[in-house]
Amino acid sequence: MIDLARDVVRQALAAGATDAECTISEGNEFSAQVRLGEVETLKEAGSRGAGLRILLGQHTGSSYTSDLTPEGISQMVAGAMQLAAVTTEDPFAGLADESEYGSIPGDLRLYNADVERLETGVKIEMAKRAENAALTFDPRITNSEGASFDSHLGRRVFANSRGFAGEYRSSHCSISAVPVAKQGEAMERDYWFHSARGFADLEKPEDVGRIAAERTLRRLGAVKVATQRVPVIFEPRTARSILSNIFDAVEGRSIYRQSSFLAGKLGEQVAAANVTIVDDGTIPGLFGTSPFDDEGIPTRRTTVIEKGLLRNYLLNIYSARKLGMKTTGNASRGITGNAGVGPGNFYLEAGSRSARELIQSVANGFYVTELIGSGVNIATGDYSQGAAGLWIENGELAFAVSEVTIASTLQQMLMGMEAASDLEFRGSTASPTVLIQEMTVGGR
Repeated sequence: MIDLARDVVRQALAAGATDAECTISEGNEFSAQVRLGEVETLKEAGSRGAGLRILLGQHTGSSYTSDLTPEGISQMVAGAMQLAAVTTEDPFAGLADESEYGSIPGDLRLYNADVERLETGVKIEMAKRAENAALTFDPRITNSEGASFDSHLGRRVFANSRGFAGEYRSSHCSISAVPVAKQGEAMERDYWFHSARGFADLEKPEDVGRIAAERTLRRLGAVKVATQRVPVIFEPRTARSILSNIFDAVEGRSIYRQSSFLAGKLGEQVAAANVTIVDDGTIPGLFGTSPFDDEGIPTRRTTVIEKGLLRNYLLNIYSARKLGMKTTGNASRGITGNAGVGPGNFYLEAGSRSARELIQSVANGFYVTELIGSGVNIATGDYSQGAAGLWIENGELAFAVSEVTIASTLQQMLMGMEAASDLEFRGSTASPTVLIQEMTVGGR
């Protein structure tokens, strides 16, 4: 396929393009969903497609095809050329200098063959074992929304007219369970999951089911607390959403559009001195790792916030040019169109205290295990989310809480933030447990 990608670029140049870049992607996906011990859905699908983006001077055009025959490729090239001819000129459009392209050498552990060797029966059995572990954990677990096993195998190829061509394979698999508990007339649900690049690295399905059951049971008997201002602790699963909000505030499009509360803040203190946030697409085996980004730029480690100071924005070629800066290797896209900006492995560095120590430090506060809805304004920093979790009394998790809102601003949250030591990567965005010194919890 790398030869095909090079050939697509050559055809585009021969047709009159001044620059061109081609992405080819193929993948195989599998999903087994079981409920109450029976298979509900079983899906397996394969896909392959090619996308072309060309430049006629500073006019751009894109097209894609799943027909990789010579006729299909020829039509794709013609389509991109026709679109470029009618688009508006963009003075910031263009590729990077040849010297900026490249690929990280060595094995980044993105692909594990044991995922490819898995038989369908084994995958279904893994899902059944996770659900059964949840259902048999406690008699109050009376139902299930199901358990699943998912896997994906992929290959990514990229070539451009500046001499770059590269490819890599990837794999991942995951297991999850969603039990339902009942106490009186009240019912609660929660879930747990685990993902890994290789099957051998997955948590045991019995552990996934057990943790899902424990999380569900602790939500029983939830109450609505009185409105008050208290410390709020986000468990890692919910703290990741804060990191996603921060990413949205530092990615290049938000910055050049002036739609971020962090626009124009480089070099300023925007967080507590113990807060360091990093984007690193080079860490072997993680979900945001790749040898190059979706524009052929080598991925790298970029410190975004260092000890509270805003050091860098995250950029692709276009946003970097708009801002008069250099790309950070964070281009992200499908197989066609202009690249956006995406994370590598975007995470908050771990702190020195354990999650347990953070909880013990709070006399009266809220431990957030679920966020509901979307109420974050990246332009202003205003933050308001529905939430559920556990109330903290005298340093202990005391009782379940639901139907409340938590409110503050991202500016205040960053300045009052402390990270625990339990950083773990379950996706490309990761966070340890996080303590926010004070937020408004809105209840009755």
